[in-house]
Amino acid sequence: MANYYKPIISNRRAFHDFNITETWKAGLVLSGAEVKSIRLGRVNFKDSFVRVDKEELWLYNMHVSEYQNIRTSEDQGDGRPDRKRKLLLKKGEILKISSRINERGMTAVPLKLFIEGDWIKVEIGLGKAKKLFEKRETLKKKMNVREIENALKKGSR
Repeated sequence: MANYYKPIISNRRAFHDFNITETWKAGLVLSGAEVKSIRLGRVNFKDSFVRVDKEELWLYNMHVSEYQNIRTSEDQGDGRPDRKRKLLLKKGEILKISSRINERGMTAVPLKLFIEGDWIKVEIGLGKAKKLFEKRETLKKKMNVREIENALKKGSR
């Protein structure tokens, strides 16, 4: 079995809305039809977040579209496209993340969904929400860097 890495989807909005300080790689508990749908790229986690419940991490609001080519409704799981999904991490990592989430203003959000080997995994990040002026500052910095790079490209031609 090859240990390859194939990204499916990334949550660029999370980097815009949060200052991400730490990241973890976690497995997901999925049904067979959900796996097939995710492999086709029919997933969206625009408003997703991670919450702790009874020393377990759960991913909320990840929308996985229904897989069309299934024979029975049993293969679909419980059938709700935006149900909560359990994240698989080691106990120490779960305790560390839950203690950080309980700090004031800290939030865990999914950053990207990818295939590693034959497993579908999610990268979760821990960060603080940016205020509006911080979002504007980072946008201005990106624009300045882009302008400088374009000027250097034109100057070298």
